Amino acid sequence: MAEGEHALSARQLYVVVTLGFCGLVSAADNWFVSPALPAIAQTLAVAPTAAMVILTAYMLPYGALQPVCGAIGDAVGRLRLLRVIVLGLCAGTLLCAVAPSLAVLVLARVVTGCFAAGIISVSQAFVGDAVGPERRAGAVGILMGITFTGQGLSAGLGGILTDLVGWRAAFAAFGALAFAAWLGLSTLREPALAPAAAAFGQAESPGAAEVPSSAPGSAAPGVPDAPSSADSAASTSSQPLQPVAPAANPVVAFFRNALGIFFGPRRAVFVLALATGILFLGTYGFMGTFLSEVCGLSSTAAGLLMMFYGVFCLVGGSLSGALGARRSLPGVIAIGEVSGIAAAVLLAVAAATSSWLPALGAAACLGLGYILVQPTLVTLSMEADPERVGLCTGLIGFGVFAGGGVGSMLGGTVLAAGGYLGLWLVVAALLLVQLIVSKRVL
Repeated sequence: MAEGEHALSARQLYVVVTLGFCGLVSAADNWFVSPALPAIAQTLAVAPTAAMVILTAYMLPYGALQPVCGAIGDAVGRLRLLRVIVLGLCAGTLLCAVAPSLAVLVLARVVTGCFAAGIISVSQAFVGDAVGPERRAGAVGILMGITFTGQGLSAGLGGILTDLVGWRAAFAAFGALAFAAWLGLSTLREPALAPAAAAFGQAESPGAAEVPSSAPGSAAPGVPDAPSSADSAASTSSQPLQPVAPAANPVVAFFRNALGIFFGPRRAVFVLALATGILFLGTYGFMGTFLSEVCGLSSTAAGLLMMFYGVFCLVGGSLSGALGARRSLPGVIAIGEVSGIAAAVLLAVAAATSSWLPALGAAACLGLGYILVQPTLVTLSMEADPERVGLCTGLIGFGVFAGGGVGSMLGGTVLAAGGYLGLWLVVAALLLVQLIVSKRVL
């Protein structure tokens, strides 16, 4: 297929950018809190270590509920669900701005995380419906590039906003951005094709419904003619009524479907998503303290350096479609993993020299690598079950963010044993292993 065939139309690009802005707000709403923690702790008269619970309060529901929200979107409609959860994100963020105590702030962050959980996974599935299989990889790459630009930019802007206007005003500002995102959603419409039909690129022909079912030979090849009304009545009267089976428990059905997809034929995609969360998000989580403790940068300077992560997320997202057309989706993942290895090596150089200059390149490589790997895994996951695309993308989100939590715990252990130099070398070695494995299993 020619490269030009992968270009998005103006309407499709508008859909991607609108949903990307929703994701940007949800990612920024999460990551800007980290540099604001000291100010929050001081205002609420608690220890900074105690205030860190608000990060967990957001991240746990944010990661755990992504497959749940994806499944709900499959059932009730993706756009309908997006409008509800983005409005909930707005309300939860504004509640954070007026929280009088740490307990209320933690509760508000839990509520906000519950609503924000579905934004990325449901948006990914919606974009897949809107653009079709041929343009899906590029569109999801742009979507995630915009989303994680919010993550990178918020690391720097969070500290600046907190210093200039205070953390409460910063929360209010992000609440206003969430409301703007909700207004943007009001301009969208559900795709014309149903999710399953869109996934296969098929739709019912316009004249199909006009063929009388009772006409001889009107059935499709291999399908018997429909019985006449008289035959149906006779058959019904001669057969005893059968008991109707009770509807399956929705909770049981959800876990059965989720486990069937996660451990099904495409399980390698979901396992790689978990590894990506451990290594890429785990590395990103340690960069701020590394830049402060080893490279001697202030919080604002460290945040500004880490903004390169967001910039290169956007660059990588815009390139992923063209790379996929030339190199195949597994090839895009391999390029991202090589970029991640380069980031870990540059961080090791920064640790050995105590210089922030290699870390600047590391932030760029890490953003580029992550945005080439994660959205491509999302695209591959949609093939696991085309009728439950939202659940598939939600499982990728769950794997990535659960992996990020595991990466933080394991990284702390490695850091205590071998320092930052040891941590970055271990990350580089494990990313090399992931590169080798992904080439074999994808």
